[in-house]
Amino acid sequence: MKTLNFSVKINASKEKVWDILWNDNNYPKWTSVFAEGSKAVTDWQEGSSILFTDGSDCGMYSRIEKKVPNKQMTFKHLGMVKDGVEQPVDDASKSWSGSIENYLLEEQNGITEVKASVDVTEEHLDYFQKTFPKALDKVKELSEH
Repeated sequence: MKTLNFSVKINASKEKVWDILWNDNNYPKWTSVFAEGSKAVTDWQEGSSILFTDGSDCGMYSRIEKKVPNKQMTFKHLGMVKDGVEQPVDDASKSWSGSIENYLLEEQNGITEVKASVDVTEEHLDYFQKTFPKALDKVKELSEH
């Protein structure tokens, strides 16, 4: 497992960027870069479960490990979701179960820097190195308009 780090500077307040990242109406707009039809099913509260799914209700289930509004959101990824149902951890998901995805927002002079890190397996390394920056660019585009 490797931890990838990404960042983007956005000409918007941290509150606006937070809303783009985690509002149920905005979340699917920037995560469509990863999978068309992406959505998050959760109440967005620390300690809560969250289902990250694509248009066919497949994806992964996680837990919100830490939430500091307008500053930090951390997810711990646990297992796969198939047809909207959490699946038991198997050999395929065991390799990444427990991985962390973290977002930090820091604002200075009206510019918010989003620092994101994600633990990935070797097989998904290229995908995330190419796709994650595109997703953050989408967050920037949505936040600045």
